[in-house]
Amino acid sequence: MTGVNGIGGVFFRARDPKALAEWYETHLGVTNFWQQQAGMTVFAPFDASSDYFPADRQWMINFRVSDLDGLIARLKARGIAIETRAEWDASPEVGRFARIIDPEGNPIELWEPASEGGPE
Repeated sequence: MTGVNGIGGVFFRARDPKALAEWYETHLGVTNFWQQQAGMTVFAPFDASSDYFPADRQWMINFRVSDLDGLIARLKARGIAIETRAEWDASPEVGRFARIIDPEGNPIELWEPASEGGPE
């Protein structure tokens, strides 16, 4: 069956698009045209009553990272609050997670997969 083969973009509204784009580039290395590394992408609609991310938000982006501890240290040094939970590190077959919030209140999940291919 022919279908899509990846995410072509992530588009969302912002009060100050230029400033928000600069924040993503400065702190996460994400640019307008960004060549990502190959790897798993999870596409998962959540139930409207889910508490996995804030109820007042319709989406949360998840970025794959290769050195979660290093990125957390850099973000903390820049004054960015990091949320971690013991249960987010409790799944060695999936990997480790942390969360941050961008300047406009959008949740961002940082994911260091357990292996190159992610969960099986």
